[in-house]
Amino acid sequence: MANIIVKRDEAAVVAELCRLVEQEAREAVAATGTFHLGLSGGSLAGFLCKGLPKIETDWSAWRLFFCDERLVAPEDKDSTWGLYRSGLVQETPLTEEQFLVVDTTLPAQEAASDYAGQLACRLGGRLDLLLLGAGPDGHTCSLFPGHELLKEPALGEGGRTVAPITDSPKPPPSRVTLTLPAIAASGCCVFAACGAGKAEMMGRLLGPVKEGQERLPAQMVQPVSGKLYWILDDAAATVVMMKMMTK
Repeated sequence: MANIIVKRDEAAVVAELCRLVEQEAREAVAATGTFHLGLSGGSLAGFLCKGLPKIETDWSAWRLFFCDERLVAPEDKDSTWGLYRSGLVQETPLTEEQFLVVDTTLPAQEAASDYAGQLACRLGGRLDLLLLGAGPDGHTCSLFPGHELLKEPALGEGGRTVAPITDSPKPPPSRVTLTLPAIAASGCCVFAACGAGKAEMMGRLLGPVKEGQERLPAQMVQPVSGKLYWILDDAAATVVMMKMMTK
């Protein structure tokens, strides 16, 4: 069951998002000495680069990785690592060495295998918090509606932590992404969305699945920990709130 948090505007969403990150970091560091944070691109990167420099935390305990990545050079506008390297790294005590970076010079299959190895070796497979976005088609990470990757088996039953994709319907086509089983195994998942343009999709993602209707990738995110949050501003929450009032 998702926890839906509605805030007045984008600034308030950013503040709440970063408050949750600060809280999860504090708890993880107290328990294990490190905090493993998964990052996504798009508007979420802008939110985090604005808000995270203001929090109080033991930055040296952070280990950051990417929920998905496009196989482009870091200097490319589509690079998620490039967004954070030019934003978050410049504004916080974080160093580049604290980021687990996808080797985007490799073909997709090799890049995915290499990145899965990094997650296993450097993080011990522990993913404390994933920060996620939902696209206008309901995709999350690089998991798209109707794609074969949505059928990935469970971890321990042949399922992979990281998978390649070479036919992304959204360019660039070649990427690596966490799989749904890996997302489900994380300690906590948080989505954030702002703006009236998100309202219809938020209404669908957070409403009941109608008979015969396809479940969208973002709807399929259900961490076994039960810790799932959606943080929306008033504009993005319009349809969600209407549906709640008419139940």
